[in-house]
This record gives sequence, structure tokens and C-alpha cells, in this order.
Amino acid sequence: MTRSAQKHPARNGFSLVEMMVVLLVMGLLATAAVLTMPGDERRLRQEAERFAARTLAARDEAIIGARPVSLVVSERGYYFERHMQGQWQPLPGKGFDLTGWAEGTTASAARQRVVFDTLGLASSEAAIRLTRDGKALVVQLRRDGKVTLDAG
Repeated sequence: MTRSAQKHPARNGFSLVEMMVVLLVMGLLATAAVLTMPGDERRLRQEAERFAARTLAARDEAIIGARPVSLVVSERGYYFERHMQGQWQPLPGKGFDLTGWAEGTTASAARQRVVFDTLGLASSEAAIRLTRDGKALVVQLRRDGKVTLDAG
């Protein structure tokens, strides 16, 4: 048999470089999946940001509508009202109705009412502390109508 007549055996399998590339891609995908999964701290921040944004929207509604708007907050949730015809009525619109805290989130706030006047000023200061699995955030409402989110 001559050398040209010998056949080289067929290569089965992958090279080391190909295997390393596949492992690298799988590692990147796993990292992306873990980072996008919402953790308890992220859920708490989202809840606090949603509450702060709705409070600011209610303050803006008081300014634009030229009617006082109140925020009523308790350990169970919060809602908004406007003062019309001598009484408090639910503020219409999505996001202003009764909203409970997300499951697993607790608020350490006694039932209180903060009223935003037509200039956007708050009737009193308030600090609502939201906790979830040992993590805490405080949403602070200042007299000038500013709403801030601080680590608790």
C-alpha cells in the first residue's frame, strides 16, 4: 500500500477552542439571565419609585387642576382624593385609585393624610418606610412638595 492510498481517520468531536467558545457563550447567557431576574431589593425599589411617582403626579394634578389633592397612606396601601364641592372625593384616573403595597412589602406608616395645595406645597412632612426581607427604603415628602427616596 502506498502512502497516498492510506486514508486519514475521520475527525469526530470538537476542538478545545470550540468547546471554550461554547462555554463562554453559555456563561454570558447565564449571567444575563441572573442579572435580569428581579430580586427582593429591586422589587422594593420599584414599589418605592412607583409610590413616589404617583405622589408627584398627584401634586402636579393639584397645581394643574387648581384644587387641593390629598394622599392618604397607611400600612395597607395608599390612595388619592381631591377636594370638590366641600368634600373629599376619589381622584379619577388610572394610578390614583386605592393601591395596596406589593405582596411581601410592608410600610411602617400610621394612617395619615398629606394635602397638596394649588401651589404644590404639602400640608405636612411625611416619611413612609417600606421594607422587604430586611431591606428598607424611605419615601420622604417635604413641605415644599418634593418627594425623595432614601435608603432606610
